[in-house]
Amino acid sequence: MGIFRNLQSVVRFRKPQFSRTRRRFERAANIDDLRAIAKRRLPGGIFDYIDGGAEDEWSARNNVAAYSRIELRPRILRDVSAIDTSTTLLGQKTSLPFILAPTGFSRIAQSQGELAVARVADKLGLVYCHSTLATRSIEEVSAVSNGQQWFQVYMWRDRAMLRDILQRLRDSGYTALALTVDTAVLGRRERDVRRGFTLPPKIGLDTIVDGILHPSWTWDFIRNEPITFANVATDSRGAGGTAVSLSAYINEQFDPSITWDAVEWLQAEWNGPLFIKGIQCTEDAVIASKIGVAGIMVSNHGGRQLDGSPAPIDLIEPIAQLVQGQLTIICEGGIRRGSDILKAIALGADICAVGRAHFYGLGAAGELGVMRAIEMLKDELTRAMALSGVRKISEITRDLVKIRQ
Repeated sequence: MGIFRNLQSVVRFRKPQFSRTRRRFERAANIDDLRAIAKRRLPGGIFDYIDGGAEDEWSARNNVAAYSRIELRPRILRDVSAIDTSTTLLGQKTSLPFILAPTGFSRIAQSQGELAVARVADKLGLVYCHSTLATRSIEEVSAVSNGQQWFQVYMWRDRAMLRDILQRLRDSGYTALALTVDTAVLGRRERDVRRGFTLPPKIGLDTIVDGILHPSWTWDFIRNEPITFANVATDSRGAGGTAVSLSAYINEQFDPSITWDAVEWLQAEWNGPLFIKGIQCTEDAVIASKIGVAGIMVSNHGGRQLDGSPAPIDLIEPIAQLVQGQLTIICEGGIRRGSDILKAIALGADICAVGRAHFYGLGAAGELGVMRAIEMLKDELTRAMALSGVRKISEITRDLVKIRQ
């Protein structure tokens, strides 16, 4: 008995965890761990769609690697007993200095798809940007969230169809638009080419074998309604539920002839905050600042369009120096750590956008995984701020970072 009492005094036994998903998360330390869990859970073609980039995937890798070229310059002996990660965006408070970026076809990762992401954003006081090519509709997302909702839009060939979407957004309470401008044609995503990947997925022998090897994903997939382009599925001009290649769909539906005149047309039709998503050089950022848009999303589509395009983080400082606060700058691409967000803000971003990080979480465990991904980034940002000697977002300044040559 004496030995047992001594053992009790120094050893604490873990309570058994019967949920396999929760057991995984107890050992997941960062976004890369969630990526690894998603890779194990998802069929190969599904994971490659989420994870892959264009051609040699240099830009996709460089988006992440570019943050490692930025050093932090921490200040010490400052009172950091209370850290405030909140900031404002379009005059509204947001609990963290990032939005949840649009990701198309989210239900291929987990059946709740965009609904899971929107619910997490609502719970945490974050902006969620819904994708045109989502697998849950404008109205479905609005029904599950009272939070701030933006919508990512493409310029359709059929302007009447676009007007219909804008009216649905107004009716559903969406507050801002993000116009994606980097898809004149679809980038060549060679992982998808090798897999013969379509949306919604086609079922073949290889799919069946992959499904058997990934039973949790397969069971979730077959128990739920078919995947469609939900925002246009009921429109005769949309794709409905027919399986198509993404390249064929974009070439058919999107207008590659658009110019800056189209931005002005959309501004007039929407009559609300408009962001241009896909700025990849300083010259275009300056043009955007002159035509009066609310902001820009400095982004190369996660490295999924033009391979060889610059990492967004490398453009933030020169753009900020040129536009001088005339519009909101959002840095989107490659964020895997909370410290990446701190670096982007130090270089001049007003806020960041996180896409793949929450998509990995969704693929790993649905809504629970999305929540875990955001909590990881929040914890890392809070820690990085404290260790750098800053207590609130407004205290993050340029002298906090150094760019290695």
